[in-house]
Amino acid sequence: MTNLPIILVVDDEKQSQEALRRVLSDEFQVLTASTAEDAEAVLEQEMVHAILCDQRMPGTQGVDFLKTVRARWPDPVRMIISGYSDAEDIIAGVNEAGIYRYITKPWEPAELVETLRGALKLFQLQQESAQASLDLKVAPAMLEKVIAGKTGTLKRHHHFDGITHAPDSPLAEVIDMARRVSSFDISVLITGESGTGKELLARAIHYASPRGNKPFVVENCGALPDQLLESELFGCKKGAFTGAYEDRIGLFEQASGGTIFLDEIGETSPAFQVKLLRVLQEGEIRPLGARLTRKVDVRVIAATNRNLEDDVRDKHFRRDLFYRLAAFPVHLPPLRERPMDVPLLAERLLAETRKGFRRPNLNFAPETMALMAAYDWPGNVRELQNEIQRMVALADDALLGAGLISPRIRARACPAGRSIGDLGRPESLKDQVEALESRIIAEAMGRHHGNISRVADELGLSRVGLRAKLRRYGLEKGA
Repeated sequence: MTNLPIILVVDDEKQSQEALRRVLSDEFQVLTASTAEDAEAVLEQEMVHAILCDQRMPGTQGVDFLKTVRARWPDPVRMIISGYSDAEDIIAGVNEAGIYRYITKPWEPAELVETLRGALKLFQLQQESAQASLDLKVAPAMLEKVIAGKTGTLKRHHHFDGITHAPDSPLAEVIDMARRVSSFDISVLITGESGTGKELLARAIHYASPRGNKPFVVENCGALPDQLLESELFGCKKGAFTGAYEDRIGLFEQASGGTIFLDEIGETSPAFQVKLLRVLQEGEIRPLGARLTRKVDVRVIAATNRNLEDDVRDKHFRRDLFYRLAAFPVHLPPLRERPMDVPLLAERLLAETRKGFRRPNLNFAPETMALMAAYDWPGNVRELQNEIQRMVALADDALLGAGLISPRIRARACPAGRSIGDLGRPESLKDQVEALESRIIAEAMGRHHGNISRVADELGLSRVGLRAKLRRYGLEKGA
């Protein structure tokens, strides 16, 4: 029994004491007190892990008693139970009394036990923190060295120099712009097709910034409905919606002092956009179900594969929010616009795959690299990575031959009438012109998200003529 965590129940009603004892005694050693004076006597004698205190007691209120406890016995985790409409009194004293949780009557046994388990974890963390503080006083240089080492590793891993590209790549200019803006505490909007590395660039911006020693947190805004997205980002109070069983700290607060990366921001609803705009304007969030707002100090980097300017014009995205997010816009070019990067990326991805698949001796055959360089990679770096992993999984020997490449990629990279050997030879003027035309059309299709009318208008073509060229170059999307 003595090895169980000790819970002190402070309640003037014997019936309540016994009810709590029955529920808690399987996991905890339960001590009871009917008055504040009795509770103080227990605390003088026992090492208590948590205190469960009724708000209404003769002669004092639970919050006032716990203020005294915090001053004299700071270790136990303090909780209040109340069945009265005195939440405002409790909330007003939460910070001063250091109250961990406010529990309403009638309480649910399972929830109460789970809450106490959380309290004991907090107690353990407090003890570990106290020990860490002592260690810091004893050996500060050693601890600072460990922390600096971890931060330095992250900065090296996510540095701009870790973004693979050729010297003459269009990506070089993009990285230079991102490097310049990283030092300034303004919002960045990264645009580009899926798989181009928007999160990788966002991490590089964060770790190169003055906030680099603080958290970097990520949320995919297109993956959650509004209510859950708000809960994830802004936090929530217990009972704010079905399934909200406890208070939750949102990602904006978790990222305090650092950076939050909002991916797929273009997929959010107009209702959510209004709430996000307020956060950016006021620098404060309000958790779901809460009445009070909280200040946050967070840099926002957002990303989208949509054309937000078109969405603003079509009234699918708020203009004021767009300008808040796009204080500094950065566009990542797709892989088809930087074919010079393909060999370098392929080698880097192969090195990572060799390590992950424990096949250290694999290498590309020359014709395999030629095919990969000739393909336009509509899925960008992510598609290239998947293809390399597929080849490694299928390889029977150390050389990754062209036969391991997916048939659809071989057919598109090496059309009928040409051999793989032709890929490395100089093209005729006709081939070069057609390649340029194909690339121009593909880029326009990407900018306008496949809208035939807009692309035809931009390029000065008829819709019929554009469709013919799309079919000719294999760029049609079901049209």
